[in-house]
Formats: sequence, C-alpha cells, structure tokens
Amino acid sequence: MVNSLTKELIKLSTKLNPISVGTKFFPTNSVETEYVELFNYTQTILFELEKAEITSESILENLKRDVGVENLPENYNFYELKAAENKVEEYALVSNIIMGSDRYFYVELPHPSNLINILVKIIENEKGLIVEKSSTELVARMLSKNDAIRVAIEIIGIGLEEGVPIISAVGMTGAASIERSINYTQNVGNFPGVAFTKLGGEYALVFDEPFKLMQSKPKEFQNYLFIDLIDSTGFISKNGRNKLVELMTGIKNFIETECEGELEGYREGGDDFIARFPSKDLAIRAGLDSAWFALDNGAKIRAGIGRSRREAGERAQLVDSLNSSSPLSLVVFELANGLYAYNIPSEFSRTIIDLIENQKGKLIGIFAFVFIFVYVLSIFGLGMFGFVGIVLALIYAVLS
Repeated sequence: MVNSLTKELIKLSTKLNPISVGTKFFPTNSVETEYVELFNYTQTILFELEKAEITSESILENLKRDVGVENLPENYNFYELKAAENKVEEYALVSNIIMGSDRYFYVELPHPSNLINILVKIIENEKGLIVEKSSTELVARMLSKNDAIRVAIEIIGIGLEEGVPIISAVGMTGAASIERSINYTQNVGNFPGVAFTKLGGEYALVFDEPFKLMQSKPKEFQNYLFIDLIDSTGFISKNGRNKLVELMTGIKNFIETECEGELEGYREGGDDFIARFPSKDLAIRAGLDSAWFALDNGAKIRAGIGRSRREAGERAQLVDSLNSSSPLSLVVFELANGLYAYNIPSEFSRTIIDLIENQKGKLIGIFAFVFIFVYVLSIFGLGMFGFVGIVLALIYAVLS
C-alpha cells in the first residue's frame, strides 16, 4: 500500500488518485520475478482514473461479455459465493491480469466413466494442457480463465446429456482449482457447475437441466495497444532523429519477438504505432515494457489498451487531458467498468518517493538542513536566497 504522505504528494503533483507504488505480488517463477523487480525498482504507480463499481451484477455482465452470450445456455443460475470488495486490489490485478496466471482447470466426475477421455480431447482441442488425470478427475492448464470457464460450460452440457453431473473450477494453481471445487460443493451442493474468481470475489455458474450449445468457441476479442512518444520534437532536438528511430525500433522488435504482438501501420522514423495482441495481459505487459524501455532512454510514452484501434487510441489520448502538473508516462487500460493506468515516474519522482518510503531519516535531515540554512540567511537579512538551500538539498537527494 502507499504511505499516506507519499500518496498525498503524488496526488498533489499529478492530481490523480494513486492506489499503489510498486507491487506486493510474490513471484514464483523467473518471468514474474523480472516484472516484480521492475515494478519495485522503477516504483511504478497504479492510478485510478475512473473508479470501477464492482457488484454481483457488474461481475455477471463482465462474464457475459468475456465468455460470450453465445457460449452460455438460456437457463443457468449465477451464485456469489464470496463478494468482491468494491475496490481494485493491486495484488489481484498483477496476479490475474498482468501475469495472467489464474487459468488452471479442475474437472470432477461422480464415478469412473469413459466420458473423461472425451473431455480430455475437448480440452486438448482448445489448446489446453492436461496436467493430471484419473478415471474421475483431471487438471488442465488453459490459455486463459475465460477459456476455462467457456470449456467448463461446454463439457457440463455434454455431461448432462449423458446423465453425468460434472463439477469444475478454475484457479491460480491446480491445487487452488481443486480447493475451489470443494468450496463449491460445500456451498452449492453436488450440482453440475463451474466455480471461479472475478476481481477478488468467488462465483459459480450452476446448471440444473440439460442444454446444448450450437458451437462453443472463444469470444473474438482483439486487444490493441496504441503507443505514442510524448514530445517527440523535443526528444529529437535533444538526442537526434537517429536516437528516435533506435528507440522506436527497439520497442517494435520487443513487441514482435517477446510479446506476440503484430504491428499495424508502423513507419520507420515515426513516433507512434499500434499493435494487436492475443490477450489483454500480453498487451498490458507490452505497454509496461515499452514505458520502462522508453524511460531508460530518456523518453516518455502515452499508451492505451482497448478492444479496438479507436478505443486504444482514445485511451492513449486521455493522457493529454489529465490535469497533471507535467506530462505523465502512462499505460491506460480498462478494468471491470473503470479506467486505470500504470505510471512510470521520472528519476526525480522516484528519488522523492524512495526518501519518503525508505529513507525517512535522510528526509528529516534534509528538511532540518533547509530550515537551518534559511533561518541563518534570514538573520543576516538574506532570506530571499533561501531557495538556494532547497536547490542544494534537492541536488543532494538526487545524487545520493
């Protein structure tokens, strides 16, 4: 969480509401470790631009949108097993959106059946990886949480046609998905259904009559990232056009090779482009990587992520309309029905944040130095030069 003093200073300088600085997410593999280190080293700030209203109704609407109404039968019951808090939790955001890790899928049959082998084939056709399998249970890793929920609905329908009630659940790990299935049966009963999390809450879809879908297929979502260099004219004036080409080419190559992005409309020497990604987590990570890379090269970007080119571009342009005291390097994206943004602060801002968060003794010493310096000058009638003490203190803070 943000130190209250840090939060107020960030609010004062940006006119925006900060949720967190860095991340509390605990990494479990090399990729997660790399991102957590970058979040914390650059003291990346998560801002709330438009607050999401998280309710049971909005969760259901988001589910319909993400899974696709065509992949839902007409009759089902939606259960709220544990309500989500009406706020965005930074840890859950990094875990479920940025890392995209909540995608393990557990399936349980009430008794041994050859149906389990048919389910395996369906999951593998959906590019799922079978992790464990027995005559009544299986654990798979799917491409996304939404794919897992969609496939769960499909196989539950098949089970109902065969008179086999299938219980399933989605979780961050295989063990978590099994535990969620246990909670489901304890709260709902042994009815066919799928349990899952959304924005920190726990929910379930329950089916009590046979159904058959026309064809279950992934919802056709496009995830676009619009990137534009802030004040490219100033950057060229300071560093030269070749440096701009080098910077944008570096971002382009990284997006194509490391983030599975496809660039559209890129012109060598230009200061903006748009890219398409297979999933939202890859688009956000590409935006963050681009912002970190740009910062490393003395530049700032505005980036927007959306389901269409226009939506991504509008979110990037939103950066210009924010009532901030200076241009912010932001990656803007939608979460539930709200808008949020990651900000990569400047080196000076990071220094101030670090002083407040981790070096309070040094901060007190700086304030004491400024106070004494100004006081001594005022005794000699030179109080108008007190600003020199502030400048010296800031130089010391940055250099140290």
